[in-house]
Parts: sequence; C-alpha cells; structure tokens
Amino acid sequence: MKIKVCGLREAGNIEAVAALKPDFMGFIWYAQSPRYVYRLPETVLRSLPANIIKTAVFVNEHIDIVRALIHQFDFNAVQLHGQESPEYCAELKQEVQVLKAFGLDEYFDFEQLKAYVGKVDYFLFDTKTEKHGGSGRIFNWDVLNEYDLDVPFFLSGGLSLDNLAEIKNIKHPALYGVDLNSRFETAPGIKSIEKLKQAFALLKSQ
Repeated sequence: MKIKVCGLREAGNIEAVAALKPDFMGFIWYAQSPRYVYRLPETVLRSLPANIIKTAVFVNEHIDIVRALIHQFDFNAVQLHGQESPEYCAELKQEVQVLKAFGLDEYFDFEQLKAYVGKVDYFLFDTKTEKHGGSGRIFNWDVLNEYDLDVPFFLSGGLSLDNLAEIKNIKHPALYGVDLNSRFETAPGIKSIEKLKQAFALLKSQ
C-alpha cells in the first residue's frame, strides 16, 4: 500500500512530512485551493529525498505551464483534477508519471476511463464535489467494485484515522495506494505530523 500525502505548502512542514518517508508528496498548483503553493522556494522541493515521488497537482492548466513547472521544480509526477483529455495525459506521460483524478459518486460511469488506458499511470478516485478535491468527504467505496480496468488506483476523499482501518476490507486488486490530505491537517496545507505517524503505522501494519 503506497502512501501519498497531498496538499503541502510550508517548508518546515514539508521537511517534517518527508522525514516520515511517504511514497508520494503532492503540491497543489491551483489558485483557488487554500493549499496553493505558488510561493514555495525551488530549493525546498529539490532537496526532498530522491525516493519520494514529487507530484504537482493541476486543474485544467495549460500544458505549457505544467511542463514549465515540472522542469523548474523537478517534479516526478503530475496529478490532474480537471477535464484533461486522454491526449493531454499522454503528452505529459512522456515526461513524468501521470495520475488522473476522478470524483466518484453512485452514478459515476466507469466506461469513460477506458479512453485513458495506456495514457496514464494511475487513476485517483476522490469524492465528487464542486471543488476538485480536498473536501474531507468520503464516498461509498462499494462503487469501486464496478471498476474492472488494469490501471492501478489511489483511494482519496475523506480518509482519516477514523476510517483507515476499514481500507483492509477493500479487496480490489488494482488498489495501489491512499491519498492523505485534509483530515490530517491543523490548518489548510499544514499537516499534523502526529496524525500522519499514526496513519503510517496503521497502514503499514495491514
């Protein structure tokens, strides 16, 4: 089970989270998010351990801006939360790993994901909201039973210390990792190291 911590914003907090050795760390480049990292110094990201996959998160951003930020901050992956097309994803996949996020509810049509097979490395299944993630709300995990593609996925949306233990009940073979964000914060973009320590211990014991 891979662990991704997303929505980091402050240098000292980023370093403290990196010390916990997550597999992925996510940094949001979306101006409407309270976790937007536009003032983050390049040195903070470039100094992160090489075994952590640095992930830049975008929502319907122009591909040239995405490429520029990938090169400026040496990102290893991008996470796309908008209406990015399979072709858009495929272009970026030539440079970095690509996570394509989708908001799920009981009416979600998994057929639309077939067009992304071979063009992304992972899907990320979040709770469907108006705000492209970070809602702290969970969706009904039973809908995952309708997913039958070979592309591995991250589980996101309202994960917390109250429900992480239940993840062991998800037997889906494509479940690759979890995405920890708003329920592990003391303020938007500031992670609680103590809560994350508990989460890491719980997830690694499963």
